Amino acid sequence: MPNRKPSDLVILITGATSGLGKALAEAAGRAGANLALCGRSRDKLDALLRELDAMAIPGKVYAEAFDATEASQVGAFVERTLAALGRIDVLVNCAGANTARGPVAGLTVGDLEAMMALNCLSPLAFIQACHPPMASRGGGLVVNILSTVCRFSNEGLGAYTASKTAFEGLVGVYRKEARKAGIRVSAVYPGGIDTPFRAQARPEYLRPEVAAEAILSLILLDPSLAPDELVIRPLVETNYA
Repeated sequence: MPNRKPSDLVILITGATSGLGKALAEAAGRAGANLALCGRSRDKLDALLRELDAMAIPGKVYAEAFDATEASQVGAFVERTLAALGRIDVLVNCAGANTARGPVAGLTVGDLEAMMALNCLSPLAFIQACHPPMASRGGGLVVNILSTVCRFSNEGLGAYTASKTAFEGLVGVYRKEARKAGIRVSAVYPGGIDTPFRAQARPEYLRPEVAAEAILSLILLDPSLAPDELVIRPLVETNYA
């Protein structure tokens, strides 16, 4: 079964300025896809754009820096992306963070609210902004980067786990609802990836470039396939049933 051509796709990637999102932007760009990129840091986004320019990637690129937890900014970015690139074929909800480590008994409401805003409500806002234009064109693909914390309870990661599993619940329901409009919805569950997301280097974990290639392969599958779930872990990881 033939895969899709990257040059035929417009791929919107959130959290594109670092870690897995940056690696995916680079991989998709090298493959020839047209890109819509966003991240919080203007400096990091400018650095990424310079890298893509130096790579002489063949596709078009539209990019903005803004706070993805502001729903109005999300909607405006999607509108400007549509104006600049004509459509959005693939949304990759990659932005996320874990800024509230510690035992559940010590969590504050503020800790949990911050995690929910970034890891659940922000990707929901992107889904809601991209759904109408995808539905009007008869299809699309929404790839949601979750985490293996959704499948294994890790001590000290209560707020992160709660926010990711809350979004996982929305993704599962949306998958069924969106299929009526021809929109495929994927949940990707990465295990440990050696990125700046972590406080210290973990070279035994997945390299972001390797994880990005796996996700890009999912994106390029023939649209007759519904890639509902993908779990990727480093071989050293055993936090599963």
